[in-house]
Amino acid sequence: MTWPMLFGVLSLMTFQLVDSAFIGQLGRDPLAALGFTLPMHQLIIGLQVGLGIATTAIISRTLGAGDQARAERLGGLVVVVGAAMVLMLCILLWLLQAPTMTLLGADAALLPMIRSYWMPWLLSAWTGAMLYFGYSICRSHGDTKLPGYMMVATSMANIGLDPLYIFVFGWGLPGAAWATVTAFGAGCLVVYPSLLRRGWLRFDLAEIALTKALKQLSGIMAPAMVSQLMPPLSAMLATALVAGFGSAAVAAWGLGTRLEFFSIVVVLALTMSLPPMIGRALGAGDIQTIKRLIRLAVRFVVLWQFGLGVLWLAGSGVVSELFSSDQTVQAVLGEYLIRVPLSYSGLGVCMMMVSVCNALGLAMRGLLISVLRLFLCFLPALWLGAQFGGIEGLMTGALVGNLFAGVMAYWLYRRGMQKLTAAGKL
Repeated sequence: MTWPMLFGVLSLMTFQLVDSAFIGQLGRDPLAALGFTLPMHQLIIGLQVGLGIATTAIISRTLGAGDQARAERLGGLVVVVGAAMVLMLCILLWLLQAPTMTLLGADAALLPMIRSYWMPWLLSAWTGAMLYFGYSICRSHGDTKLPGYMMVATSMANIGLDPLYIFVFGWGLPGAAWATVTAFGAGCLVVYPSLLRRGWLRFDLAEIALTKALKQLSGIMAPAMVSQLMPPLSAMLATALVAGFGSAAVAAWGLGTRLEFFSIVVVLALTMSLPPMIGRALGAGDIQTIKRLIRLAVRFVVLWQFGLGVLWLAGSGVVSELFSSDQTVQAVLGEYLIRVPLSYSGLGVCMMMVSVCNALGLAMRGLLISVLRLFLCFLPALWLGAQFGGIEGLMTGALVGNLFAGVMAYWLYRRGMQKLTAAGKL
């Protein structure tokens, strides 16, 4: 179940990088205008991923309990609620466009360009959210192949349409957004008819206990949404600490972060494939299967990520020269690759435990893991390392903080399982 999601996530990352590269050819201002949309996009992604996590947890659990009809109606409810919530957020962002850009410090000369891009970009964000909800329903039923294949197909379509819309048609920056609308819209035209054919969507919502269902969704969705906002907040604060060591340090840290995204792609895929299996086992009351699945996943992540860390360590010199011609940046990036990737096993376990807790209905515990990773483990270790060892100490702090976060996350998961068992919920 993980392999299709692995290729899907990789393709999404690739299309976003290529998208930025095409926009970069238009000049500095279009790239800056794109940059000002990213914080807003984080809000939309946080909402859609939070609802997606709730969808996978609740529907898979309902299927495990043998209630097929309720699972199908929950799928319809997710689509309706998700469409309405993301649409309202997009409308709100459109209405608050000018004050938001002013608050973010956008130059007045950029505002007309941002305004021309804002509408197609919001439409692309809504279309992408709708496609994501379809993927979540597929995953909750145990199908990761259709979402994985469609992620690859829509990403390739987006990459192919970008130069056509941006340069050939002469649409410029808005053309990038229209390419995304076209690709994601085509994806919706494939995914939703497939869901209807399989009978995984029903819209006779009068037959479902609506208040109870909405309470179930919000109970997992709200903490999951907040949890999704933790990584970008952590990245902002970490960058602020690194900035104290100069622009070369920031450049190297940014390169290291991009390499980290690709290093944890297997973990990201597992966080999508594991919850529906856990949810079904939970609905069926099969606690032993849940424990075996999680033990297997944790062992795999620790060994896989440690192996990747050793590879980055061995190739640190070559990789540093490959990604930068500046000797100062090369030196700092080399220090990063020697230290930080060795902690990706701890980071991977932490990410897994957040996903597992959401699947078990322990959404607040998942949020607690995210918050403690940020404020107890990672950032304090960065700050202490910087105080005692400069930029090298800061990176050693990242190593220690990630490893400590992994141990803490696994301990909190074990405590959560013990409490569920003692309360008779497992």
